[in-house]
Amino acid sequence: MTIIFAVITAWSIERWSQTAHGQLPSKTAVVLHAINNNLVSLDANIEAPDFLSPDSSSNDKVMKKHDTSISVGKSNEIPVRIYHYSDVEDAPVIMYYHGGAFLEGYGSLESHDSLIRSLAAKTGAVVVSPGYRVAPEYIFPTAVEDSYKALKWAHDNAEKYGGNPDKMGVAGDSAGGNLAAVTALKSRDLNGPDLFAQVLYYPLTTFRDVEFDSRTMYDSGYYLLSKQVMMKARSSYTPKESMWENPYTSPLNANDLSDLPPAHIITAQFDPLRDEGELYGEKLHEAGVPVNTVRYNGVMHGFVSFYEVMGSGNMALQESAQFLKKADDETPQPSKNYELRIEEGSSGFKHFKEEAEAFAIGAFLVGKSIMNLLTKK
Repeated sequence: MTIIFAVITAWSIERWSQTAHGQLPSKTAVVLHAINNNLVSLDANIEAPDFLSPDSSSNDKVMKKHDTSISVGKSNEIPVRIYHYSDVEDAPVIMYYHGGAFLEGYGSLESHDSLIRSLAAKTGAVVVSPGYRVAPEYIFPTAVEDSYKALKWAHDNAEKYGGNPDKMGVAGDSAGGNLAAVTALKSRDLNGPDLFAQVLYYPLTTFRDVEFDSRTMYDSGYYLLSKQVMMKARSSYTPKESMWENPYTSPLNANDLSDLPPAHIITAQFDPLRDEGELYGEKLHEAGVPVNTVRYNGVMHGFVSFYEVMGSGNMALQESAQFLKKADDETPQPSKNYELRIEEGSSGFKHFKEEAEAFAIGAFLVGKSIMNLLTKK
């Protein structure tokens, strides 16, 4: 029976790996199969066995968490979550803007809690994440105003949490990547806090109707972001077409991208937002901004959030932390030519480890599917 089950598992993973856009890596295939077939929820942790965990090393430092709220005007308040090590002093402060299509029910501080906490752990920074208000109740520019006000609040209160208000950066994923980029723009325009870095994970950079290949190829929703959701986000968050032209919704189309903080942009191969994130990196370079743009092949939209089980996600998170540490130590200089670096993923032992994890998760999913069939009878 064990051999038969192993064969079924191997066959299932191979079948899940076959797509219209080529063969997916085994790990990506099992994660997508689990989510798209409702075997786990999108917000759930898909965990590998403990001995395979990429974050299995212990750390004697204590991570502290603070939940508070801040005023954003007219008797309105938004939640703010802060993570930092207990013994931190004079640390950089990173604003993290969570993803979620600017829509209620698509992302929150809770859905991104693990990512926010891990960024604090890997950088040693004070990470501040605001729960900005979202559509359909709150349309543009509410989320942008909340994001900027949270930046100013963090600047004024950084020292309470061991942070240095003169060392501030922004980061975010997807819609939050848009808000991070926009907050950097707004802080420059309004002479706000001086930022030393921005980290953008697969950011939405334009609301315009642009025919990017990635928007067309990967818009089915199988790769965790669909054209339907993108259109819903646009009609809900920016209901007036004139809003699509605003640089605070579409930073890719801003007239001036100069004097912005050094940027580290992460994109995913199987992602509708891939091309516009990479083009934003090119536009920043043309404006004289130091920028690293890295495409991770074999992964989908949102892959960094699965850093606990996807090696590429953990690698991207580690790379982001290294960029932030280096940018804090010395200001990066712009390169002569714009370069899009392609990260192919794991090899050697790490590849073997990924395959072992994929098989372990795949076996769990196959077993769960069999149990679901048996319980229905």
